Amino acid sequence: MLVTPTAIPDVKLVTPQVFGDDRGWFYESYSFEKLKQCGIDTVFVQDNRSFSAVKGTLRGLHCQKAPFAQTKLLCCTRGEIMDVAVDLREGSPTYLKWVSVILSAENKQMLYIPKGFLHGFVTRTDDVEVLYKVDAYYNAGSDRSIRFDDPAIGVKWDAKHPILSKKDQNAPLLCDSDVHFTYGG
Repeated sequence: MLVTPTAIPDVKLVTPQVFGDDRGWFYESYSFEKLKQCGIDTVFVQDNRSFSAVKGTLRGLHCQKAPFAQTKLLCCTRGEIMDVAVDLREGSPTYLKWVSVILSAENKQMLYIPKGFLHGFVTRTDDVEVLYKVDAYYNAGSDRSIRFDDPAIGVKWDAKHPILSKKDQNAPLLCDSDVHFTYGG
């Protein structure tokens, strides 16, 4: 596995080693030991899957408040997404900055997003499936959403008229939310 820091160094792109031949391909999609050797020693406790039927479906921006904040490791197993992580760690040199990567079934890459970040993605194709690992169980009371188009964050989404859930349509701006993380703490 190759682990490469993104423009926000704590968010990392994980590229597995793919072995292919005329029959198809094989790769290890997750290896705690190999990731640990690359500096990622997160213990994941839950796998989640989502399916989006239509291109332009936007899911985000989401997080869980402390003490139930989650580190995520995501991949797109069908179709293609633009995946986004936003640094919400007050005091961080990249506070309110965001990074995006294209994850697809074809490139087989994964994105590692630590605690203290908002996460979201928009589908770039129809019939998209996303699989992600988290290091803390879902906690409904700490689940939060921030508006995908919050001008304080300024994500440049790859969709002109995204398809949103009611939850995401009604999400508050960051300045009106109770989401707060601290850098290094």
